[in-house]
Amino acid sequence: MMNIHRLKDLREDKDLSQAKVAKILNTTQQQYSKYEIGIRLIPIDKLNILADFYKTSTDYILGRTNNKKPYEK
Repeated sequence: MMNIHRLKDLREDKDLSQAKVAKILNTTQQQYSKYEIGIRLIPIDKLNILADFYKTSTDYILGRTNNKKPYEK
């Protein structure tokens, strides 16, 4: 199961609203809110966008690692 708290923590660390992040993902604030509270799973393409935007790894967002650094390409 995804560590949904990481989505909110990453967003709040950048002082962003849900609406701003939703715009980055080309979705609605309501849809993004469902990702954050765990009602809906975030699609892989949107997960990749967030990892790039926050300069972290998808594994960090998913709670598979506590290392925030992105992987080398």
